[in-house]
Amino acid sequence: MDWVVVLLKEPLLLLFVILFLGSVLGQMEIRGLSLGSSGVLLVAMFFGHWGYDIPHTVQNLGLSLFIVAIGLQAGPRFFRMMRSSGMIFGFIGLIIVFVAAITTVVVAKAFDLSPALSIGIMTGALTSTPGLAAALHATNDPLASVGYGIAYPFGVLAVVLFVQLLPKVLKVDMEKDLNEYSGPVRNEESPEVTTIEVMDPNINKKTLKELRFNQYGSVVISRVIRGDRNIIALNDTVILNGDRLVAVGLREDLNRMIEDIGKEVSTNLQNHDHVMIRKVTVDSEEIIGKNIKELELRRKYGVTVTRIERGGFEYNQSARWPLERGDILTLVSSEDRLNDAGKLFTRKSLVVTNIHILSLSLILLIGIAVGMIPIHLPGLGTITLGVAGGPLFIALIIGHFGKIGPIRARFFQPSNQVIRDIGLVLFLAGAGTTAGQGLVEVIQEEGFRLVFGGALITVIPMIVGFFLSRKIFKMSVIHSLGALCGGMTSTPGLGAVNQQIDSDDASIAYAAAYPFALIFVAIISQLLIFFL
Repeated sequence: MDWVVVLLKEPLLLLFVILFLGSVLGQMEIRGLSLGSSGVLLVAMFFGHWGYDIPHTVQNLGLSLFIVAIGLQAGPRFFRMMRSSGMIFGFIGLIIVFVAAITTVVVAKAFDLSPALSIGIMTGALTSTPGLAAALHATNDPLASVGYGIAYPFGVLAVVLFVQLLPKVLKVDMEKDLNEYSGPVRNEESPEVTTIEVMDPNINKKTLKELRFNQYGSVVISRVIRGDRNIIALNDTVILNGDRLVAVGLREDLNRMIEDIGKEVSTNLQNHDHVMIRKVTVDSEEIIGKNIKELELRRKYGVTVTRIERGGFEYNQSARWPLERGDILTLVSSEDRLNDAGKLFTRKSLVVTNIHILSLSLILLIGIAVGMIPIHLPGLGTITLGVAGGPLFIALIIGHFGKIGPIRARFFQPSNQVIRDIGLVLFLAGAGTTAGQGLVEVIQEEGFRLVFGGALITVIPMIVGFFLSRKIFKMSVIHSLGALCGGMTSTPGLGAVNQQIDSDDASIAYAAAYPFALIFVAIISQLLIFFL
């Protein structure tokens, strides 16, 4: 055994031993449940207990990679939700974390726990890896990792069981409930289709490009009906008095256009002549992250996009809206042109990645630098965003814009997955060995109090969050559970919800709540040090 001990003293070899054994443990299933990436954490804690250690730089590198991948993926949706009714989901996420923080203070005072241990338990109860990183930065105490390791397994299991058992306890028909309780997602205004007869003489003999109908916001002209002819609407299509324009957009924008150029008329909009309507699903890795303006579908293919369907809901076409996998676009054109354009959205046989090292390096460099900037809070002291909050903040901004200067953030989904998974296991390996060094001693001293305290910090915020979404905001059970999983930053929980109903509604709620909870956990983990 002496040669094994010697070999494990080599940090690189130790790292891959932990990753291998942790992955094997994480893939084991008991009644459909598995530890996943937390298997790495548990194995690392075991090695840490026997005095083995992963360099702190590896831990920070892993965290930075993990958090940047999350920020780039969530950026576009995060800021879009901030401008819409999806803010309600974000608010629920904030409330869940806030209740968890209050519960943590009460548990810490009642059980006389140290600040580092208490904050670690909270981040474990919320299954928040970035929160743990912020706690370690704020307390500079490995006990935070110990608390995280103790509370994390129950935090994962409790959310999964809660979202599976609650609908059964309430005896709720998920499909029926979704239709009865619409919630904020269903309140999004959908585009309408109407026909406008041109009566303004100033429009006569001008092209669509010259008329600049984009001044009417969401309105898109898909076809021009002239007598019995059905003409595809392209930029160089000439409009004559008496033409009927088939327009798609929000009712308010359509009404403004009708008032300016003519009158609304009824028309049989069924396909005839050579004009067809077709729906295509975004599935190609080369399309994901790009917007309709970049694709130049009208100029290159003679195709008009009239509507975008995402997560089961129809939205007005937005030229600058980055496309996501599964988006359904309504296209209007001739059959041959639709066939050509449709090939753009089809998955290629070879799955590729497009990690841009220059961009990734700059995002990390700027993010870590921003995370080091001290932020003074009157009456509370000074905090920093750290190696978790700084990169997350920068990644959210760059992910929203897609490209800033030389920095490109539109990595394909496989690329983000690679960065995120590698970053997560590197961080857990480092945090686990640190936590394992004091784990047994803390459990012997504190015993049942730690497990019970962690359970309270997990369960109470879930109950409050569900009550708030269900009773106050009148959401469906599926939206409530999705927002709950986002607020608890529980991806396994979301997977359990999705298994109960064939709908993307839970994922929509989760995506809206998750970034808010993620950021707030990182911030409040540093603020709690002043209250404990």
